[in-house]
Amino acid sequence: METVQVLMDNLWVAIGAILVFFMLGGFILLEAGSTRMKNAGHVAGKTIFTAGLGTLVFWAVGYGFIYGDGNPFIGLSNFFYGDTTTAQEAGGLTPAVDFSFQVMFALVSLTIAFGGFAERAKLSVYVIFAILFSAFIYPVVAHWIWGGGWLAEHGKQDFAGSTVVHLTGAMAALAATVILKPRIGKYNKDGSSNVLAGHNQVYTTLGVLILWVGWFGFNGASTFGVADGFLGYVILNTQLAAGAGAVAAMFTAWVKTGKADVPTTLNGALAGLVAITASCGFVAPWAAVVIGLIGGVMVVFSMQLFERLRIDDPIAALSVHGTVGVWGTLSNGLFALPALSADIDWGQAGLFYGGGWEQLGVQTLGVVASGAFAFVAAFIFLKIMDKVMGGLRVTEEEEIMGLDISEHGSYGYPEQMALEEAKLATAATKEKLI
Repeated sequence: METVQVLMDNLWVAIGAILVFFMLGGFILLEAGSTRMKNAGHVAGKTIFTAGLGTLVFWAVGYGFIYGDGNPFIGLSNFFYGDTTTAQEAGGLTPAVDFSFQVMFALVSLTIAFGGFAERAKLSVYVIFAILFSAFIYPVVAHWIWGGGWLAEHGKQDFAGSTVVHLTGAMAALAATVILKPRIGKYNKDGSSNVLAGHNQVYTTLGVLILWVGWFGFNGASTFGVADGFLGYVILNTQLAAGAGAVAAMFTAWVKTGKADVPTTLNGALAGLVAITASCGFVAPWAAVVIGLIGGVMVVFSMQLFERLRIDDPIAALSVHGTVGVWGTLSNGLFALPALSADIDWGQAGLFYGGGWEQLGVQTLGVVASGAFAFVAAFIFLKIMDKVMGGLRVTEEEEIMGLDISEHGSYGYPEQMALEEAKLATAATKEKLI
C-alpha cells in the first residue's frame, strides 16, 4: 500500500510539472496577443529559447542555490543536479520528479520578468538576462522562502509562489521597464498616452484559459501528494479566486468606463489566480473569494496607476504579478486558518483567526525583502549589460519595423506583413506620382 501511495504522489507531481510547463504556452499566446503583429514571432520564439536556456542554468546551479546545503541566504551544494535515488529509498518523491516540478516554477518566473522587455529589447539581452535571473535572482528568493532560508525560519507563508514566482518576476520586469523606457509612440509630450493595442484578443483569451488550467498544477501539485485529497481543496480555492477576480475586474471596468473591457476582465482572472497562489493551502473557500475579488479590483487601478506614471507595461505584468502578488502574500496574514498554518508549524494563523499581527508582519517583511532584492539585483545586472552591450534596446528603425524582421529575419505572419508592405509601397509610389 505504501508503494502505491508513493507512486501516486510521484505521478501527481509529475502531472503538475507538465501542467506548469504548459503554462508557457499560455504566456506565449497572452504576450503575443497583447503586442503588435510585427513582434508576434519574436515573442513566441524567445519564450521557447529562454525556457531551454533557463532549464540548463537551473540544472547547473539554480536548484543548488535553492535547496543545497548552505546558510540562511544561499544554498551551496547539489550543483549540476544528478540525484538518481528512487522514491522507495527516499520515502517520498523521487528527486528527479521534485527537480522537474521546481524547474517549471523558475521558468514561469523568468517568463513573467520578460514582460517588462516586450517589443523593444534586443534578443541578446533576453539571452544574457535569462542566465543571470535563473542563476542569481530567482534562486536566492526561493531559497529564503522555500529552501529553508531566513524567511522560512521566520515562518513566511507562500504555498505556491505569489512572492517567490510572481513578485520576483514582476520586480525584475519593473527594473527592465524603467531602464528600457517606453515604446515609441506610447506617450505624448503633454503626458497623455496612446493605446498600442495588441493584435489578437482571441489569442490573449486562449492564453489566459491555458494559464488558468495550468494553475491547477501550479497550486494543486504544490501539495506534493494525494494521500488526504488536500489537492482538491487547493484547486477549489484556486478556481473560486480566479472566478472572483474575473468578475470583479469586469464590473470595475464597466462601472468606470461604461464598457465591459475584455483585456481587463482577462487580467482580473489572472489577478485572482496570482492572489490566491500564496494562500490557496491556508485559507477557507469564502476567504479565497474575497482574496480574488480584491485582486480583481486592484489590478484595474494598478494598471491605471502605472499608465499615469508613464511606465510602459504592455503585458500588465507589473500589475497582475507585482501589485496583486503583494496582496496575495499579505492575505495570509489576515485569513490563514490555524489548522492549516499554526497546527502544521508553517507560520501562524491570520489576524482574523486570532493569530494577532505576527503573521502579517512576517508576510510584509517577506514582500519588502524579496521585492527589493529582485528589483535591485535585476537593475544592477541590466545596467551593467546596458554599458557592456552598448544598450539594451533595439534601434528606433528596428523597433518601428518590428522585432520579427529585425531580430529574426522573418515575420510571424509573413503573408499578412507582406500585404502590409505592399500597401505601403503602393501608397509611396502614388505619392511620388502626385
